Amino acid sequence: MKIIKYFIVGSVAAITDISLFYIFAKLLELNYFLVAFFSYTIATFVNYILSIRFVFKSGIKYSKKAEIILIYLISGIAIFINQLSLYILVNLLFIKLITSKIIATVITFFWNYYMRNNFIFRSIYLKEKSRIIIDKE
Repeated sequence: MKIIKYFIVGSVAAITDISLFYIFAKLLELNYFLVAFFSYTIATFVNYILSIRFVFKSGIKYSKKAEIILIYLISGIAIFINQLSLYILVNLLFIKLITSKIIATVITFFWNYYMRNNFIFRSIYLKEKSRIIIDKE
């Protein structure tokens, strides 16, 4: 159920990212690499706000400030993945810009969900419970 909620939240963030990307890179013809960085950064903030509202319990493992820092650290890696994907898709495979952005967004979705679910928002209680189960075996 959590991944379905995250998919919906991620979709809203992706729409934010792709819409900003389309406006600034396609319509205004700004540098797509630079635009991708900023649109992804804004979408990350949208994703965080919606995620702590509808998907994850905030403040369980880390303070809000620490959560935001971790979100942006993990998203820094995701931005690298996104940018590398865009570069390969646009410049080496010659796929259209918006199609490339959509593919790159899908690729980074899985990285973001895994890292947020398993490291940032994972309950300490769940870790302790799983450790007890493993120790009993």
